Amino acid sequence: MTKYEQMYHDIAASIPGVKESKMFGALCIKADNGKAGVLFWKDDMVFKLPPEEQEKVLKLKGAVVFEPSEGKQMNGWIHVPRQHSNLWPQLAQISMRMVGDLKK
Repeated sequence: MTKYEQMYHDIAASIPGVKESKMFGALCIKADNGKAGVLFWKDDMVFKLPPEEQEKVLKLKGAVVFEPSEGKQMNGWIHVPRQHSNLWPQLAQISMRMVGDLKK
């Protein structure tokens, strides 16, 4: 397990009412309603963020709209590279609060 995967598990354990699961064959964090908000992707993290947060996060070097396969962007999902891992816990909290409010 890489240090970044360990960070993912630590972040998941720090957020009440969520569970670890899988999405696209990768590790993810889901809210009680079954909605995913955080994805661990190739030693980076991907977050489902509200529009105002997306704008801020996309200004980070290397952050991009997530594409699980080339040319297939996922609206609202922002890929945040490991060089910004210090921001991951905060982004995970924002993401899980947002998706936790969505209906099943």
